[in-house]
Amino acid sequence: MPKMKRKAYEQELRKLQVELCHLQSWVKEKQLRVIVVFEGRDAAGKGGTIKAITEKVSPRVFRVVALPAPSDRERSQLFMQRYIQHFPAAGEVVIFDRSWYNRAGVEYVMGYCSKDEHQRFLALCPQIEQYIIEAGVILVKLWLEVGMDEQELRFRARIDDPLRQWKLSPMDIESYRRWYDYSRARDVMFEATNSEHAPWRIVRSDDKRRARLNCIAYLLEAIPFRKLDKKKVRLPARSGKRRYDDQASLRGIDLVPERF
Repeated sequence: MPKMKRKAYEQELRKLQVELCHLQSWVKEKQLRVIVVFEGRDAAGKGGTIKAITEKVSPRVFRVVALPAPSDRERSQLFMQRYIQHFPAAGEVVIFDRSWYNRAGVEYVMGYCSKDEHQRFLALCPQIEQYIIEAGVILVKLWLEVGMDEQELRFRARIDDPLRQWKLSPMDIESYRRWYDYSRARDVMFEATNSEHAPWRIVRSDDKRRARLNCIAYLLEAIPFRKLDKKKVRLPARSGKRRYDDQASLRGIDLVPERF
C-alpha cells in the first residue's frame, strides 16, 4: 500500500481532531479518568502520534507524561511509584510516552533490572492494571510496530537533520543493534500482559500518517462518548467605560526587534 499523501492525511486528521475536542468535553463533563499508554520501538512514531492527538485539545485535560531516567531516589522506590503519581484526576486524559513497560523493554534488554525483577513485573502487571481499571480508570494500551527497514531510514534521517538529531541518543543506537533482543522482549511482554481486562492493540507504523489516524480513530472508539450540546458563544460589546490610550502607555518599553 502506498504511503498516504499529505493532503488526504490533513483532511482526515482535522475530522478526527474535531472528534477529539468532543471527547474532551465529554471527559470533563463526566469527570472521566483515562490513561493511554504508548509503547513501541525507537523511531516507531510515538512522539508524532501523541502530538497529533494533543495538538488541538487543552493540555489541562490531555496531559502528556514522558519521564526521564529514574533518579537515585526513584530507584529506591516501588517500581510503579513514579508512574502512579502522574495518574489522572477526574476530567483528565493522561498519555504516557513510554510507561511502566520500560521494565519489560529497555530495562530488561539493557540489563538495568535483574531477571527476577523482570519476572516479578510481568507477573504483577496484569494484577495492577486490573486494580487500576476496577478503580474506574479507562486504560488503553497501544504498541506502535515499525519495520526494520523503515526504522533504519528514520534513524539515518535523524543523523542528517539538525532538527531531529536530539532524538538519536546512544540508547537508540544500541536498540538498533539489538533489534532481535527487543523483539523477544516484546513477545514475552505481550504473552504476559495482553490480558482480557487490559489488552494491547498493535498499530503498524511504517506509514506515519496512517498510523496517527488509526491511533486516533481507535482511541475515539475505546472511550465511548457523545457530542454535548453547547450554547453558541456570542461576544459582548466592549465597554467604553474607563477608556484610555492603552497603546500610548507602552511607550518607553523596548520592543522585540521586528526581524520578519
